Amino acid sequence: MRQSAVVAALLGAGSAFAAATCSLTKKCPKESPCCSQYGECGVGAYCLGGCDPRMSFSLDSCTPEPVCKSKTMTFDSKLSTIADISDYLGDPSTAEWMAQGEPAYYNGNVLLTMPKNSVGTVLATTEYMWYGNVKAKFKTSRGRGVVTAFILLSDVKDEIDYEFVGVDLETAQTNWYFQGIPDYNNSGNITLSDTFNNYHTYEINWTPDMIQWLVDGKVGRTVYRKDHWNATSNQWSFPQTPARVQISIWPGGLASNAQGTIDWAGGEIDWNAPDIQKSGYFYATFESVTVECYKASKGPGSGSGTSYTYDNIAGTNDTVVVGNKRTNLASLEGTGTDMDAGKPDDSSSSDKGSSGSDNSGSSGGSSSGGSSGGSSGGSAPADTSGCSTTSFNQDCSSNSDSGDSKSGNKNAGSKAGVSALAMGLAGAALCLV
Repeated sequence: MRQSAVVAALLGAGSAFAAATCSLTKKCPKESPCCSQYGECGVGAYCLGGCDPRMSFSLDSCTPEPVCKSKTMTFDSKLSTIADISDYLGDPSTAEWMAQGEPAYYNGNVLLTMPKNSVGTVLATTEYMWYGNVKAKFKTSRGRGVVTAFILLSDVKDEIDYEFVGVDLETAQTNWYFQGIPDYNNSGNITLSDTFNNYHTYEINWTPDMIQWLVDGKVGRTVYRKDHWNATSNQWSFPQTPARVQISIWPGGLASNAQGTIDWAGGEIDWNAPDIQKSGYFYATFESVTVECYKASKGPGSGSGTSYTYDNIAGTNDTVVVGNKRTNLASLEGTGTDMDAGKPDDSSSSDKGSSGSDNSGSSGGSSSGGSSGGSSGGSAPADTSGCSTTSFNQDCSSNSDSGDSKSGNKNAGSKAGVSALAMGLAGAALCLV
């Protein structure tokens, strides 16, 4: 499905915030300069992972993207490598994943959960891979309308997908997009055994010339760049820009979604399904994710610096700049052009009357007060009593979150400030009519 259609469907269900929207033809205003992955303008988290420089006030409104580091990511009982979006400020050394929703720990795995009447959970890596290999070992969710996704998604919406619908546990759907532009010839399926009860290792091998999808080490599909030259735009219509790894569970069968989306997802979700009754949520079980960065010394795929930025609105691989720019904000009031906005002043707590103190050591943590999604241990059902059922704000806390009060009406990235429209777009543009 067109990504815009998914956005429209979910926005139609309501949103707790009337954020300014953004697109290629409608850039964000100066006061809320960053266009988030979900087409909303703001500051703070809106300027971090997923911020689209083409749709933002200026190319440098978004923070620089942290460069890829090869690693295998596993999960401990404290989910210590996961930071909630309301706590993460852009330093990848503090967390491997940024979370929206309710991740939980179980028996060496992270469970991506979707409690009753919620919009699920998405984890996104804090570093970007510019070509390379990524593999994830996991078991999918199940049930009518329940979707599991394992994707690569760049800030300019280049995308490579695995998606699984819960009524078809023997098919891995694969797809890819150039800058989010739908092409209904890009999809393809891979057949395998029960994806809910069996672990499989799903792999994406991505080079400047080729994408391969592999399951349990066996190539299931290959696509070549040479077959996708766009003579009209005089460019390669092929994924080519630094991307984050995203894993998610989301409600394709939400009643308020477009009928085409609901049909593709296997029908409307049964919020009283056995998994909800027994565990309190639908869930996908992820054991590990391994990233192997591409090894180019220069040009496309180079990782010689610490950051990626763009120097042209075209958003192609020849406009990506490898540099050594800072990637972290001082607070959730910051932007790419004012990284230190809202920087805490140590003097205010120690000596209200003093001035000019040195703040170079301030950590600039979030003031949201919301607990990190990574703090939930064990596999007990999530408490959803405080979850909103009338909007797509993923705030299941019992008290209102006022963490963005300092920035007035600017969307800043606290749990109450960032739209959980993210969950519905975790699979991004779906390939269906």
